[in-house]
Amino acid sequence: MTTEPTPSSPETTPPPSEPTAAKTNYDPKIVGIVSYITLIDWIVAIIMNNPKTEFGSFHIRQSLGIMLLMFVAGFIMIIPVIGWILGLIGYLAGFVFWIMGLIGAIQGSKNPVPLIGDKAQEWFQAL
Repeated sequence: MTTEPTPSSPETTPPPSEPTAAKTNYDPKIVGIVSYITLIDWIVAIIMNNPKTEFGSFHIRQSLGIMLLMFVAGFIMIIPVIGWILGLIGYLAGFVFWIMGLIGAIQGSKNPVPLIGDKAQEWFQAL
């Protein structure tokens, strides 16, 4: 006596699983910290901040404001003497703001950095 395999009936065949979108639920605190490291890490933080969180977006905007301050300070240093002085002041302020923002992200607080923090939140709302 030989047994033949029975064809699978449509009722017993499980439906094919649908591909699901990858969820990236990173801790918003990590997103905030990563956004302060370098420009490349800032881009990585934007990608990690999906779905957008208020805390992650806050620190991404703060970090962008600080990076722009440093860029402008470097550009101003093209001007001899007065530009060097103003650029140095801008770099020192940017460094202090960077430390303040990084510490705020580590502590989990949303305190804007002085002078540019509120403007960064206003200008870069889309991030």
